[in-house]
Amino acid sequence: MLADELGEFARDCLPSRRRQRYGDIDFDFDYRVDTTAANIGRLDHLVGVLSGTPYQPCDPELFRATVGCLEIAYEQFTFVDIGSGKGRALLLAAEYPFRRIVGVEWMPELHRSALENIRRLQSGRAKCRDIEPICADARRFEFPAGALLVFLFNPLPERALKAVIGNLEEAIRLEPKPVWLVYHNPLLEHVLAESGMFRKTGGTMQWAVFTNRLSAAQPEDASRKI
Repeated sequence: MLADELGEFARDCLPSRRRQRYGDIDFDFDYRVDTTAANIGRLDHLVGVLSGTPYQPCDPELFRATVGCLEIAYEQFTFVDIGSGKGRALLLAAEYPFRRIVGVEWMPELHRSALENIRRLQSGRAKCRDIEPICADARRFEFPAGALLVFLFNPLPERALKAVIGNLEEAIRLEPKPVWLVYHNPLLEHVLAESGMFRKTGGTMQWAVFTNRLSAAQPEDASRKI
């Protein structure tokens, strides 16, 4: 398996593959930021490949279709991106009037890029300016108080994701509150399904949305319009 991963890393470093990773450059051009996967250092890219979760920014249209169509009072929710990378999802979340936006990323290079990208965010685009990227191990992250919208873009291996979901469950037990989870590229969707605390409200091969019972005041299927 290690040989396969190293072989994939070598192929991914070829100029042709590097050019392919610039396919999402339109967002960066529009926002004057750097969130593409093409500019990741080789060492950090190798670490991502070996961990099974190489950096890849979220798709803006899919983000808006899944997060933007939830019928929730955004101003009551804190947006939390687990594995926030260079901060693209944080910038997209700023388009909505969240109470607060938090990103958790353990790779320092990606975290520094996120800080710079947020600094470049034009005030006219932002409905939420309280954006805090954190460089930390997501397994040890303490979820903030209040209602939460947790965003996942296949950010972690299974064991680490289970630890994060376990921490989220504990946060809900200590402080009952509504929680929504929006999961893009949901390869480990079963981790959420097996938790017993969340129910799935909608999804496709590209995304899945889960919520807890304390969100029952929201529409029965708030993601059905996605």
